[in-house]
Amino acid sequence: MKPTLFLLAAGMGSRYGGLKQLDGLGPNGETIMDYSIYDAIQAGFGRLVWVIRRDFEEQFREQILKKYEGLVPCELCFQALDALPEGFSVPEGRVKPWGTNHAVMMGESVINEPFCVINCDDFYGRDAFMKIGKFLSDLPEGSTNKYAMVGFRCCNTLSENGSVARGVCEYDDNHHLVEVVERTEVMRVDGKICYKDGDEWVAVDDNVPVSMNMWGFTPDYFDYSNAYFKEFLSDPKNMENLKAEFFIPLMVSKLVKEGTSTVEVLDTTSKWFGVTYAADREATVERIQKLVDEGVYPNKLF
Repeated sequence: MKPTLFLLAAGMGSRYGGLKQLDGLGPNGETIMDYSIYDAIQAGFGRLVWVIRRDFEEQFREQILKKYEGLVPCELCFQALDALPEGFSVPEGRVKPWGTNHAVMMGESVINEPFCVINCDDFYGRDAFMKIGKFLSDLPEGSTNKYAMVGFRCCNTLSENGSVARGVCEYDDNHHLVEVVERTEVMRVDGKICYKDGDEWVAVDDNVPVSMNMWGFTPDYFDYSNAYFKEFLSDPKNMENLKAEFFIPLMVSKLVKEGTSTVEVLDTTSKWFGVTYAADREATVERIQKLVDEGVYPNKLF
């Protein structure tokens, strides 16, 4: 069974004009998401699933989904603040979504095969999709507890216009993830890649793997997420903190530390880029045009 590409799009708003996810950066107005979908199809993915908010379903179908229908099977699922387990309710004053792993949980009703989770506004590159596509396609039918993440080389994920947030990864001799630690400020300092730890800058190797939120799971992941989300909501501090979020690395770290699941860290030569800062836009347009000129992508994708 071909794997599914699961795109996290619930953070998109209803006014598309200023959103970087829908910013036309390619020669014919292609978005970063278009290139991800093109690469995924090339890598053997057989279906697209988006998680969005219900309030802009009609616009999404008209402006986005219509582009891909007929090329590959497409499906939508919906993230809502009140999509909570029985017995739990939204705390008064809470408006912030519950986070990336809550968004992933919304796919349980429509995904029954191995799947890859990505952000819509990150350019991951062909090699990254080939690596995780092969991992998921090679899993024996009915596999459980064997997951993967694409570990981008940190030097291939920086912005020239400021610091970035990255999940710095540690893995064992089998390339299985041991720990992923979110570092909110990563940049070059005096020529070395460093992350901020308090007031100190700590240097890391240029090729240390970092997470760009590109994960490979099998459907058993939904059961673990449902169970752990109840624990998350049962913790008073998570209900009192109106900005607390149920992130993918939180769930993955629990499964790894308990020895329940393994997460293989897949090395990639792909160079990430995106529009973290407004000043990144021009460089991103130039990078895409260069890839088109080199024949990596056709001038018009779809």
